[in-house]
Amino acid sequence: MTVVSSKQTVGLLNYLSRHKTNMVEQLTSLVTAESPSHVPESQIPVQELLRNLLQDSDFRVRHISGTNTGGHLLAVPKWHTTGQPIQLLLGHCDTVWPLGTLEEMPVEIREGRLHGPGVYDMKAGLIQSIFAVQAIRDVGITPQIAPVIFINSDEEIGSPESSSHIQQLAVRADRTFVMEPSLGPEGKLKTARKGVGRFVIRVIGRAAHAGLSPEEGISAILELSHVIQKLFALNDPERGITVNVGTIDGGLRPNVIAPESSAQVDVRVATHLDAENIEKEIHSIEPVTAGIRLDISGRFGRPPMERTPGNQKLWQLAQEAADELGLQIDEGAAGGGSDGNSTSLMTPTLDGLGAVGGGAHALTEFIYIDQMIERAALLARMMLHSPLKESST
Repeated sequence: MTVVSSKQTVGLLNYLSRHKTNMVEQLTSLVTAESPSHVPESQIPVQELLRNLLQDSDFRVRHISGTNTGGHLLAVPKWHTTGQPIQLLLGHCDTVWPLGTLEEMPVEIREGRLHGPGVYDMKAGLIQSIFAVQAIRDVGITPQIAPVIFINSDEEIGSPESSSHIQQLAVRADRTFVMEPSLGPEGKLKTARKGVGRFVIRVIGRAAHAGLSPEEGISAILELSHVIQKLFALNDPERGITVNVGTIDGGLRPNVIAPESSAQVDVRVATHLDAENIEKEIHSIEPVTAGIRLDISGRFGRPPMERTPGNQKLWQLAQEAADELGLQIDEGAAGGGSDGNSTSLMTPTLDGLGAVGGGAHALTEFIYIDQMIERAALLARMMLHSPLKESST
């Protein structure tokens, strides 16, 4: 680790402990500002709150406009100099919750937990990031590597507009810390994630009267049943491959041979090789019924985040930092994807550094307040490590 005295390490933890009330107040404001991905204008209030916090932390903040989204925030320390290496802190301010959710899911504190829509996934991680950089500044330490914070508003819908910005930053970054929530009740850091693929299979047959001339029709629904069986045969739990037909549609009415049907498919894999192979297998599915045409589209939008040497190095540094702070941490693999899946291809990445809690995308969503302090201190200590790469621009 970078030469940081034990007194400074304790100072980081003490600083964050003293600011717990402020952290909770700021997080409550963020959660109260509802920000669903599909309502671009809802991102204005939450991003304004974040902009003010970042500017108060001595960051220059730029808003990157979106076309169909609420855009994104890029924050760079005022003391950053040209050519100085950077480390990327990555998070998102959009949530899966529609406007009005607060009416049935209010922001509440109960038994040391803060409840509310988006508090765990992942507004608490944003607050932890900001207070971590504040702690470093106010304890009087200057990191060798400038922390650059990128907050997007489209992560929950696959980051269609922000991915290119994230990739450009990741290529330059010495490492990436993803502030998504931790894994499970133990608060495991995420050292691996499955890749996520989405596919649509459209079956085109021929309509006919089901009673008068059924022999003239070609049932797209019958063919889809064969396709679905082929898809489910691709599942391989031992290798971490899951193929799920989530929705199906088709047909006109009961007395018509269905001329068209379709299925939407979710695929999760643990390795890049499996992603490549499964994608090829899905696109190579052939019809079994004469006269049927298949239109297959889709791909892996998020590649797997594997345990690369660089990612494992970051995990090792997290363990060292936790030891210094007197914390117990563990690692795990997540079935869902994040923007860390992409950054992992370009730079060492560690995910799940956000809140400890539970109920992501559920009415029970919450975080443990006291563990916000510990995880913010862990992030702060990790940001003080010297560069992992020989050179970083």
